[in-house]
Amino acid sequence: MDQHLLSAAQIIQAGGVIAYPTESVYGLGCDPFNQDAVMQLLAIKQRPVSKGLILIGESLAQLAPYLRLNDQQAARLQQQWPAPVTYLVEANEHLPGWVRGKHSKVAVRVPDHPMARQLCRLAGQPIISTSANISGRPAARNRYQVARQLGDQLDFIVSGACDRASKPSTIIDLESGRILRP
Repeated sequence: MDQHLLSAAQIIQAGGVIAYPTESVYGLGCDPFNQDAVMQLLAIKQRPVSKGLILIGESLAQLAPYLRLNDQQAARLQQQWPAPVTYLVEANEHLPGWVRGKHSKVAVRVPDHPMARQLCRLAGQPIISTSANISGRPAARNRYQVARQLGDQLDFIVSGACDRASKPSTIIDLESGRILRP
């Protein structure tokens, strides 16, 4: 087991905010069920809670307890993931409002980045994922850019490479099929 990732997972469980590599850019992450942690992440990013955040998991099974999915939708997600594709899905009553913001749907993904999936597995739950940057600024693509822009505000920065994807994940509304971010 990678001690570095285990340390990051333990920091998430303790209410910390970390940065970690994803398919395209570094992400900021925390425990989605810890309101203080989510508010700290939003303050670091200077992002309003109303916008909502992405929830990533190691598998659909890890995300499903927080979603309203029919069998056809679950099968589509199971077939699609892991991939750099985020879906908007109806959230259920188990997902805190501070994760989905002003929306009834939540953005969810099983990332196609092994470290991001392993981080969720080690944390034992889904985690928040949003680009590691102050809102409106370019997202960090390596740990040095994260440290330069946000370092003193974070509890941990995971060492690792982002995959070669040149842009953030595609976002698709699962119900309508509408592409919100290509």
